[in-house]
Amino acid sequence: MNVSAIIKLTVSMAIFGSIGFFTIHTGVPALELVFIRCICATLFIGGVWLATGGHRTEKWAKKEVLRTFICGVFIVLNWVFLFKAFEEMSISIAISIYNIAPIFVLIFGALFLKEKMTVRALLATLTCFIGSIFIIGLNNFISLSEFMQSGFVWALLSALFYAFTMLTSRTITNLSSYALTYVQTAVGIVMLLPFVDFSLFEGLTTTNWLYILGTGFIHTGFVYYLFFDSIRSLSTILVSVLVFVDPVVAILLDMLFLDFMPSLLQTVGILLVFGGIIYTVYIPKPRVASRE
Repeated sequence: MNVSAIIKLTVSMAIFGSIGFFTIHTGVPALELVFIRCICATLFIGGVWLATGGHRTEKWAKKEVLRTFICGVFIVLNWVFLFKAFEEMSISIAISIYNIAPIFVLIFGALFLKEKMTVRALLATLTCFIGSIFIIGLNNFISLSEFMQSGFVWALLSALFYAFTMLTSRTITNLSSYALTYVQTAVGIVMLLPFVDFSLFEGLTTTNWLYILGTGFIHTGFVYYLFFDSIRSLSTILVSVLVFVDPVVAILLDMLFLDFMPSLLQTVGILLVFGGIIYTVYIPKPRVASRE
């Protein structure tokens, strides 16, 4: 067992779990924050990529570069929608809905990649769906305007585009993780530049800038470095388990520092969502006895 890799992945997920806490203290809207995040991450990942000499051994293929560009669009939209969700609802609720992404991967894999949809996956999907309804609150589904203002749509879209990111990245096999991330964040800079309102950065305090740069260099650059440097040495199951450090830290920070306290129905919803995901990913399939 690679203890160093386990520590790196655990630390990266714990740090990423605090991104919601950082986001609400930046003082800038989602789109502008993602723009700065892309700049910081591009500089950090690009620097590591050059320092390690990985850029000299990259194998560039037109199809993979195109897929990487598309993947970059997906991941940037995922970030924008997630930060929009943080603006409209509590971090714990947004993160819980965001973590439905693996269920979307199963559904889209069955629809577009002809992967078999098992009964277990269907049950997990239904469980997560019911859980998400409990999380947002049944009363918010009575009025369309209240539903749209709840932040649920933003959180759901962030999960949706994260699923698109995961599915697209599966088809990219030759580029290194550093090259993949560098291109994705560079795409984000170009993509968001025409829409950024630079006047929103005027009058920000030193504290605001520390949180902004923290989300860029720490939560994106440093976390991505630790994440990609560790997952190559760990099993898929172990990576899947440690990834859950992220939402646990996010919920704890929300409760400890932002006075969030879920209602009984929301607590049940959160448990249903994570229960459905864990059931999908970690419960082993029953072994079929071999015939002699």
